[in-house]
Amino acid sequence: MEKEHLIFGIRAIIEAIQSGAAVDKVFIQKEISGELMKDLMKVMKRANVNFSYVPVEKLNRLTPNNHQGAVASISPIGFIELEHLVDSTLASGKEPLFLILDQISDARNFGAIIRTAECTGVNGIIVQKSGSAPVNGDTVKTSAGAVFNVPICKVEHIKDAIFYLQGSGIKTVAATEKTDQNIYDIDLKEGVALIMGSEERGINPSVLKIVDEKAKLPMFGSIGSLNVSVACGAFLYEAVRQRS
Repeated sequence: MEKEHLIFGIRAIIEAIQSGAAVDKVFIQKEISGELMKDLMKVMKRANVNFSYVPVEKLNRLTPNNHQGAVASISPIGFIELEHLVDSTLASGKEPLFLILDQISDARNFGAIIRTAECTGVNGIIVQKSGSAPVNGDTVKTSAGAVFNVPICKVEHIKDAIFYLQGSGIKTVAATEKTDQNIYDIDLKEGVALIMGSEERGINPSVLKIVDEKAKLPMFGSIGSLNVSVACGAFLYEAVRQRS
């Protein structure tokens, strides 16, 4: 995590959140208390800022300064609203290609996916505010700078985003092994949002229940799954192939 993307100190973090800064995540020292910390918790909850409790050793590794038990990471990019992303893409007259990431938590996987998304003409990436990888130095580096070229939208809940896309006439296709349908048999020429699941558990079962289509990649080896960034690339390039 690059130091220029960090702020430390409870009051500084409160002011950053209240000013509308793109605070990606706040790390809070375990078992810390006090009135100022209570104020920080209230501000974070009102703004729906992602946070986690960590040992003081982690905070000390993040910064040698007096952090007062709180360190926040600031995203190097701004985020776009879902409605604006969808409306502007539809207004362009081209068939939309969106990517939904269901709580992918590894910053390097996130960066690799953003890089492929930029190369394949993805109109925007949609992630959930909680449980998703931050946009940090690792993300920027792994994306080879593509993170500055692809619009990224943060939403409260993935399911609400899917409902909105479906209501806008965009088909949702989930990448999952829990289907007999092959990705090569799915029509990706129309407006579509591809959904990729987390490294650990894949796509949330409640999300799978509401998607329009489910698809998998053919697997011929003894290993039953691919790295999510590799699988995402295969799905995206199938969309490119069909649209070419």
